[in-house]
Amino acid sequence: MKKAGKIITYCMIGTIAFASQTVVTKAAELPIAGIDLLLNDFYQKDANENKDIKDYLSSSSFKELANISFAQVTDYVNIRKKPSEDGKILGKLYNNSAATIISKKNGWYKVKSGSVTGYIKAEYLATGTKAAELASKAGTRIATVNTATLKVRKNASTDAPVVTLVPVGEELKVKKETDGWIKVTVDNKDKGYVSSDYVDLSTVYKKAISIEEEQKKIKAEEAASQEQSSGTSGSSSTSGSSRSYQTKSASNSDTSSSDSSVSSGTSSSLRNKIVNYALKFEGNPYVWGGTSLTNGADCSGFTQSVFSDLGVNIPRDSRSQASSGKSKSISNIQPGDLIFYAKGGRINHVALYIGNGKVISAKSPEYGIKVANYDYRQPVKVVSYLN
Repeated sequence: MKKAGKIITYCMIGTIAFASQTVVTKAAELPIAGIDLLLNDFYQKDANENKDIKDYLSSSSFKELANISFAQVTDYVNIRKKPSEDGKILGKLYNNSAATIISKKNGWYKVKSGSVTGYIKAEYLATGTKAAELASKAGTRIATVNTATLKVRKNASTDAPVVTLVPVGEELKVKKETDGWIKVTVDNKDKGYVSSDYVDLSTVYKKAISIEEEQKKIKAEEAASQEQSSGTSGSSSTSGSSRSYQTKSASNSDTSSSDSSVSSGTSSSLRNKIVNYALKFEGNPYVWGGTSLTNGADCSGFTQSVFSDLGVNIPRDSRSQASSGKSKSISNIQPGDLIFYAKGGRINHVALYIGNGKVISAKSPEYGIKVANYDYRQPVKVVSYLN
């Protein structure tokens, strides 16, 4: 079987020539993208079948891209504004999180990770060969489907039964990589094998969190705890968002039928609660397979958890969420309804409509939980779990 040659990387100014390919990457993420290239090259070569990845990543190829580092601490290490223990703390790099080294000065590394650029004492970072050893362990391998509909099979064979079908753009968590086949999990439950010809492989690493992001996260956790324990409405905008969305439809018309249908009563109150509760977690991370509103969730994990915390039970994955509940037209959408999007004719993303033509969703590892226009992608279905 033909080996996969496509590699997902990051956007950048400049290029890297590797394994007879020219890959475009982002300058600030160059080393991480470089490790991604090395990991893909390692797994795609038959000659490496019995070779230790530690030795491979310790080779001269890795040393040319050796500005990657990983925090090696009990919990986290502070990132400071200047190379001194008196320097202002800008953020935190948790254990096994990745950072790009910019320079070294007097026992300190200047690094960039996520939105934070600052200094970390060299003793708290694994670099060079040690970083090479950690690269394959600290990251999460993701296989992104690059064909219209991909069959997930029970075993690594074209003769094996099909477990499920997944659409183009779907991100699958990699469990194991073998010759021509990738063992994956789908929607955090189904396990099976996909052909490596039809997926792009990438590695996702945890990054630093800024002090501002951490404070926002703490406030959101406190608000969520209070919401669950006291049952307060959460109608005022706090803990992570200055917005307060009222129940208006996508048409933004003051006389729309959807507005009038929820202008008062329990339904309107619950819709407002769900919208404003969801907004408290804007900016929190996307985590594939996750359901935590503070520590990370994927798209369907986010919507399920928001609804669950307010007493509404909905299915776990986006396709199940789309097939349950009450379908309605986009013209009658109300805040608190779910909008679904598809690739290759199959639903692969869900967002919560919040009014004024906007949705909030766990969008991707790059964007996290984010507000966007409801039509940033073409909606294919609207479902309501509320009266």
